[in-house]
Amino acid sequence: MIKRYQHTQIGYLIIIALAIGLLFIAYLMAVYGFNWIAFAVLIILGVCLVLFATLTVLIEEDVLEIRFGPGVIRKKFPLKDIESCQIVKNPWYYGWGIRLTPHGWLYNVSGSYAVEIRMKTGKKYRIGTNVPNDFEKAIRQSIERTAR
Repeated sequence: MIKRYQHTQIGYLIIIALAIGLLFIAYLMAVYGFNWIAFAVLIILGVCLVLFATLTVLIEEDVLEIRFGPGVIRKKFPLKDIESCQIVKNPWYYGWGIRLTPHGWLYNVSGSYAVEIRMKTGKKYRIGTNVPNDFEKAIRQSIERTAR
């Protein structure tokens, strides 16, 4: 596969918030002793930190792929099924992570900018990015290349 575009966005705020949560729970366990509920929360926060710290966007020959963290959570969009794309700004309350919004599914780790892709089926997806112009341009070029 030929890589046409690749960008990894780091969710610094997510990392900081989860790290603070981890440290706080660890502190509570150190002060008050071991607790299974606190330990479970510690594990959940740690897993979330690993899974949602980054979002990598990759465009290969015939597919747009997004991967959270090490790639356990991923989604692929065949380029031939993408009808259009545009830069959008999400309201702050859409949050981060994977969310269902009034505009379709949102995949985001930081910031409010995203590129919305509209599939030929009518479904819409928003993929968060800190370089919306570059990402939109890469999608448009890849769609045109695939259409030939």
